[in-house]
Amino acid sequence: MARLKIAIAGAGGKMGAANIRAVREHPELELVGALDRAGSAAIGQDAGSVAGLNPAGVAITDDLSVALASADALIDFTSPAGSVALAQEAARRGLIHVIGTTGCSAEDDAAIKAAAHAGARIVKAGNFSLGVNTLLGLIEQAAKALPEWDIEILEMHHNKKVDAPSGTALMLGEAAATGRGVDLAEQSVRSRDGHTGARVKGTIGFATLRGGNVIGEHSVILAGPSERISLGHIADNRALFAEGALRAALWARDQKAGFYNMADVLGFSKKDS
Repeated sequence: MARLKIAIAGAGGKMGAANIRAVREHPELELVGALDRAGSAAIGQDAGSVAGLNPAGVAITDDLSVALASADALIDFTSPAGSVALAQEAARRGLIHVIGTTGCSAEDDAAIKAAAHAGARIVKAGNFSLGVNTLLGLIEQAAKALPEWDIEILEMHHNKKVDAPSGTALMLGEAAATGRGVDLAEQSVRSRDGHTGARVKGTIGFATLRGGNVIGEHSVILAGPSERISLGHIADNRALFAEGALRAALWARDQKAGFYNMADVLGFSKKDS
């Protein structure tokens, strides 16, 4: 089978560089395009060189038509507005679009899903880690088995992260809410300050920490009357997210147009798109 031709969005950033390295090292993939925002210092530079590798012969551009000219798939860890626009372009071109962007609003997600059903094969996840996606199942089971226990989610990331709670923390919260059979939006508590009163029974709390260069640390605490369970995940290297994204792209090659997540990629769920 021919190698899958990949374009990277956000190629000048840290996650973009991790994606470039992962593509260059994968025998079934070929880097054919690299995109970054207008005005980025990376524009015009070789994508391989920016990622700390030998030159790839692919210049980073802000011209979408150039970046996607020969691509089969687009890997996108950028911004909500950027991902919506890229999803619409992916639909027009019938591309695979793997989205790791977090902080999307309900309206953004609706637009991305519409693009999926208009012709793109979109895999979107708040986290592409195999470990995190396995953890989701454990959280759902624990929340279901211990309905009276309090649930708190703690996450920490680097000081440049712009959205909170993290996409991964929200995924963990959704897993807990699914286990409980409740709506996360109605049951989540995002902050506590001042005289808050006693904890409301059945809520799912979130706490956010930012500092240094932490790639990602998440803990889900289930607290009972006289004992606690702590389930967590620590990301040591951005390469793990890139590896998951590439796995998603290769999986999507054999799928019909539609909207998917990592549970689909890993075979944890079965659904029609």
